[in-house]
Amino acid sequence: MDIKRTKIDDLTAKLSLTLSKEDYFDKYETSLKNYKKQVNLPGFRPGKVPMSLVKRQFGKSILAEELNKVINDGMYEHIMKEKLNILGNPIPAENDDVQGDWDNPDTFTFEYEIGLAPTLEVEKAMKKAPVKYKVKVDKKMIDKHVEELAKRHGSVDDVEKSEDNDLLLGTFIELTKDGEIKEGGFMNDGTLHLETVEDKKTKKALTGLVKEAELNLNPDKIAKSHDELGKMLGITHDQVHNMEGDVKFRVNEIKRLTAHEVNQELYDKVFGKDEVKDEKEFEEKLTGELDKMFDRDATNLFKRQFSESILDNLDAPLPDEFLKRWIQLSNEKPISEEQLNEEYPGYSRHLRWQLVEGKVMEEHKLEITEDEVRSQAKGMIGAQYAQYGMPLDEEMLENFANNVLADKKERQRIIEVLQENKVLDTLTAQVKLKEKEVSYDDFLEIAGAGQN
Repeated sequence: MDIKRTKIDDLTAKLSLTLSKEDYFDKYETSLKNYKKQVNLPGFRPGKVPMSLVKRQFGKSILAEELNKVINDGMYEHIMKEKLNILGNPIPAENDDVQGDWDNPDTFTFEYEIGLAPTLEVEKAMKKAPVKYKVKVDKKMIDKHVEELAKRHGSVDDVEKSEDNDLLLGTFIELTKDGEIKEGGFMNDGTLHLETVEDKKTKKALTGLVKEAELNLNPDKIAKSHDELGKMLGITHDQVHNMEGDVKFRVNEIKRLTAHEVNQELYDKVFGKDEVKDEKEFEEKLTGELDKMFDRDATNLFKRQFSESILDNLDAPLPDEFLKRWIQLSNEKPISEEQLNEEYPGYSRHLRWQLVEGKVMEEHKLEITEDEVRSQAKGMIGAQYAQYGMPLDEEMLENFANNVLADKKERQRIIEVLQENKVLDTLTAQVKLKEKEVSYDDFLEIAGAGQN
């Protein structure tokens, strides 16, 4: 096989592959013979179909299949030999006009296009690292956290009449704009946390209620967002927008949370028996835990901002037109030009970051070990269960980790997290960090702004 590569521009090239008969014909004839043994045609016993008929009906498709195998092997051998850093996969050239006679196979010539990865100068894109924030843990925050822990470990009791911090379990019924029950409307059992109702008039109306009491509520006054309201009412975001009237709420149960007293029993429930002896130690340990949690959150924010900053300052154009064609040709479902143009900027940015990661991993000889993958899986699972006050022992963690890592997609996701962290840790070590202390509210605002 003869392969010629010609430059189209700095990031795309054309491969012309010329196949002589010797490159494929023996394999083609072997495939024909094998197919002849299997083919079933009316009027012939299996394996007894004349070769001339097999060639006439199936010869071209079998030939195309064999040629495709030889072409793919030849292209990727050329790519490896020439050490080409390609993006995506080779695709047929736009003006691809195959040269060759399919009825009398001899010499064939095919043309493909390849996209090439740009040269990356990551260090130049790291001119200015973002600020690393440090959240200040003050007395007010500690007091609030103690209050939340006391509630979390408190008791929930049934009561006869609602007060302004109670929990109402009831049924939401959709009404028309005239206040009548809507035919075909939703009826959903849900929960109202009176503590979260901000509208004073609505909150007052919800206090002093008893079981089986009913009242009509303005849906916009009982939830902070349409998403929250949709979950409460058991409907979709679009259905929330289409609501015309109020909702009827029928009280089924009234629950009251009584916070746990801040005492030794609470200390033991939060940290384990006798780990904390008094309120001072309790607050000191909470301060340490909050410091660790906020430092982890601040580190994650810094890494996110740092990677965005690198991409913003990275001079690394991509072969956009080639990649758009490759996406359209390789996509299982048809993708319109409009959809492609809308989604491509996000795709190209993600691809550029993958190239950064690949370069840093190679240059610094970074590797992801199996032990690291397993440890990361166990850490993620353990943290998830700990949020709900359900610590797992080592055996349970191992079993859960085995299940997660058996899923190829989940395993790959964990590897990608580890790889990104290793790359960003390596790059962070090369810049001078500036730290800034902020309040928790300011940190939330900064982190939220970065998501927009």
